[in-house]
Amino acid sequence: GFSFSLFFFPSFRPFHVEPTNIVSVNDDMQRVTDEASAMNKRIHYYSRLASPADRALIAPDHVLPAPDEIYVYSPLGTAFKVDSCTDGYGKNSSVVTIFMIWNTMMGTSILSIPWGIKQAGFTSGIILILLMGILTLYCCYRVVKSRKMIPLIDTSNWEFPDVCKYYFGSFGQWSSLLFSMVSLVGAMVVYWVLMSNFLFNTGRFIYNFVHDINVTDIVPGTNGSNKVICPSAASSHPPQNKSVIFSSGNNTGFELFEEWWNKSQTVPFYLVAVLLPLLNLKSPSFFAKFNVLGTVSVVYLVFLVTVKAAHLGIHLEYNWFTDNDFFVPEFRILFPQLTGVLTLAFFIHNCVITLLQNNRNQENNVRDLSIAYFLVGLTYLYVGVIIFASFPSPPLSKECIEQNFLDNFPSDDIMSFVARIFLLFQMMTVYPLLGYLARVQLLRQFFGNAYPSVFHVLVLNIAIVGAGVSMARFYPNIGGIIRYSGATCGLAFVFVYPSLIYVISLHRAGQLTWPALIIHIFIILLGLANLIAQFLL
Repeated sequence: GFSFSLFFFPSFRPFHVEPTNIVSVNDDMQRVTDEASAMNKRIHYYSRLASPADRALIAPDHVLPAPDEIYVYSPLGTAFKVDSCTDGYGKNSSVVTIFMIWNTMMGTSILSIPWGIKQAGFTSGIILILLMGILTLYCCYRVVKSRKMIPLIDTSNWEFPDVCKYYFGSFGQWSSLLFSMVSLVGAMVVYWVLMSNFLFNTGRFIYNFVHDINVTDIVPGTNGSNKVICPSAASSHPPQNKSVIFSSGNNTGFELFEEWWNKSQTVPFYLVAVLLPLLNLKSPSFFAKFNVLGTVSVVYLVFLVTVKAAHLGIHLEYNWFTDNDFFVPEFRILFPQLTGVLTLAFFIHNCVITLLQNNRNQENNVRDLSIAYFLVGLTYLYVGVIIFASFPSPPLSKECIEQNFLDNFPSDDIMSFVARIFLLFQMMTVYPLLGYLARVQLLRQFFGNAYPSVFHVLVLNIAIVGAGVSMARFYPNIGGIIRYSGATCGLAFVFVYPSLIYVISLHRAGQLTWPALIIHIFIILLGLANLIAQFLL
């Protein structure tokens, strides 16, 4: 998953003033209008006229503005609504907090981990997952501690972008908006590509099942009941998207179906009819109820991987630097492709403060965060290593492992069919939430209102959907999209801002040492190298 969250809570004062009732004197100070001030005094005055036990003069709920909806999301993980904690701290136990962080981070990037391991080499892939987990955890720890290092200001309701704004002014505010939009739109594009893929395979499975058609794709693959295929090898031959048919039915119907049900040319457009209307809804809280689907999908994927590996067995051979026909070397120069994916896979830096604020025992925050990271890393390692190790080589080469490992199982594979259905429904519920978050961040920043008009919202949504459709049509490589968007927004939120803010705060307190400075400059350079390497390889 890729965890990323945004936050829009107006500060929770005892009486929260709606933004429309605020007259802005300048960017830094917000003055309350006479109307809001009078309402505030009236509420306090009435509440003092009676004893606290007598509720007759308590201001009714409809007079008090409702707090904003707070959503926590991970672009490639899940998104859900967080109950705001009015007294500053939440009621969740450590176990619930750890599970929430795991659940938010885990997501569709798990589908690309086996491909990333293949690109890096088996041994270096395992080492990189461990190292990136530790590095992103340390940067996440710096994010959690960043508020506490600001003196003389109450930062209890701040999120990380507020800290960026404090240190870097409007540049911090605008750059964090830009990078969070990159992560959100990148995630929505990945979702569109994957939803097209899952819808295509699901529709094909159902059509063949209903018409009793036994289709053999012209793709190299293994024989037997646990068939594994190599779609990338077939794409170099001209008859792409064609199939050999063994059926008693008429072939013209099947050919017509193949023409109208095409993975890149038609299916991405069919999704527009369903998802564009959902994106225009004012509040997406209905979809937030489905966040349990994300957990079910990940648990089922782990189950699927285990069952497949049990049937296929382990196929490994160690070649440290040399290639051969069936195996990849243990160390490959393409390893930054995995670090790009992992930057997104371990990404929760933007919403980690919100998630930990709901923890009952605040002193356990660092421990709980570390355990959650450990569990996420373990899940990625398990899925990545098992898929890579059990991939049947020979007869197929390890190079056949696809950017979405479900593509290595044919569309008539029952277990993969169930996984695709789960993931399709889960993504269709998370997609409107991500669209809502993109809208709130962008339109509120420019127009001061998350829903200025139907026209504004429609234009933004058509642009986002258009990006998804064109990527699914012309560049349906999720590994590529994940690593580019991961390395780009990871540069800001994972590597540069946490390190830079820590160094500045130490410098201001007069506690900066050479080792601290060198280590954090090195972390920033790693993030920069990670981004540059994506474009060179």
